[in-house]
Order: sequence, then structure tokens, then C-alpha cells
Amino acid sequence: MDVDGFWDVVERSAQKTESRPERLDWLVSYLSRLPAEEVVDYQEWFTLCANRACTWDMYAVCWTITGFGSSDGFEYFVDWLISLGRDAYEKIAECPDRILELPQVQRLFELSGNYSHERTSVSQDGTVRLTRLTRIRRQIWPNEDWPEFESFAYVAAKAYERVLGDDMAHPMDTVRARGIESVFPFMTNLAQPEGEEWDFSDEAEFARRLPRIARHYGLTDEPDQPRPACTRRTLWPSGVSWRDERTRAWTFRNVTGEMRTRERRLRYQRP
Repeated sequence: MDVDGFWDVVERSAQKTESRPERLDWLVSYLSRLPAEEVVDYQEWFTLCANRACTWDMYAVCWTITGFGSSDGFEYFVDWLISLGRDAYEKIAECPDRILELPQVQRLFELSGNYSHERTSVSQDGTVRLTRLTRIRRQIWPNEDWPEFESFAYVAAKAYERVLGDDMAHPMDTVRARGIESVFPFMTNLAQPEGEEWDFSDEAEFARRLPRIARHYGLTDEPDQPRPACTRRTLWPSGVSWRDERTRAWTFRNVTGEMRTRERRLRYQRP
């Protein structure tokens, strides 16, 4: 199996199935009908693709979008990227900053969209002005959309066991014999992401390396330039919640100009 054959299998698995579990079953079934050598070839190409995507800039992209920075999470993010197919993978592996162009990532932002509604009313005597501002942040990412796909990396191993009838066999043993090692898991003495390590919290460096993502999150490498409140976002999300969050703020202003604000955060489960 050459690299074209590898990507053909990856993309056909997406075209012929409607869910991740179905896709995994399809891949294991398809690969298990191939000779053992071709299953090893598939594993080799998968490993080479994952290795290529293991860079510090890609790690920063993963950390920013998902809100998590574990080495395992990054590995599963790369697995997901490969599962998107050749065009998407090549585009992002070549330039991680282009990840915002992917429809899959645009959908994540849509699911995590921030919405606001403001309503102002005045008392009958005109002495009190009440402004009610409701902000709703939706952060629900279905499993099918989550930018991680750990199980996608295991299909070759399961198929290899079936082909050889040996539950101890693993295609990576043969891949290593070919002189190819996986860089995952990384952050060890033997494996590090490619490129120059840098501090992801350095906004100026972030804007220099990943300008499109920096603009999306309202960052700038000009410290004196103000950031509009409506566009400012948090660089490091606190983690995607399986609940909705609603923030409702009331502002009372009387005739003397005195203003009081009360804010309440409500969390509730989406039905």
C-alpha cells in the first residue's frame, strides 16, 4: 500500500459510514481482509503522518481550540486531523494557522458561539433605568464533532490481530523494524515536537507564529493597541463544558447617575 492507497482507505471509510463507531468497524473489517504486509503499510503511513503533524505550532493550535494541553490530548487531536482526509491534513500540516478554514472547526466555533441580548426599560416616573443584558455561551461539542479521535489510531492493530490470529501481534513492531519510530507519546526524553519550543502564553509570539488564530481570538502583538470588549476572547479556554452557561446582568441607574450592577450566572443542562 502506497501513500495514495492509504489516503484512499481513510477517505472511503468516511464516505461509506455515518458515525465514528461505524467508521471504525468499517476500517477494521476492510484492513483485516488485506495481507498482513499491507496492514503494516497502512500503519506506517499513519505513523509518518502523525509524526509530521507533531510540531510546536500544531500543539499550540490544539491547545487553543480544545482548551487542553495534555500530550495525550494532542496525540488524539492529530489522529482526528488525519481522519479528515488528505486535503485537510496537507493544508494544516503545511500551515497549522489555516485550521480556521476547515468546516469542521468552523462548526465547533458555531457550537461554542456567544450570543447576547440587551433590553432597556425606564420606570414610569423616569427615575430608574433598568438595563438587562443576557449573554449565553453554548459550549456543547457532540462526540462526532469533538476534535479528537483516539480510536482512529487503533484500527490497524485490531485488523493485524485478526489477519495473524494473534492477539499479541502489533503492526508497529514491523514498522519499527523498517526504521520508523512514532514520536507519540511525546514530551519524553526520546520524543519532542518538531520545531522551536515556545511559550504559548506569549501573545506577541503567538501573533507572530499564528496570526490568523490570534486575530480570531482578539490577540495582538501591539501591547498599546486596545482590544474591543466585543471581540476579546480568552486565549486558553477553561475547557469545554457539557452544560450551557447563561450570564444575566441587571444595571440600575437612578436620576443622580448612581449605578448599581448585579450579575448572576446560571448553569443548566440543555434538554
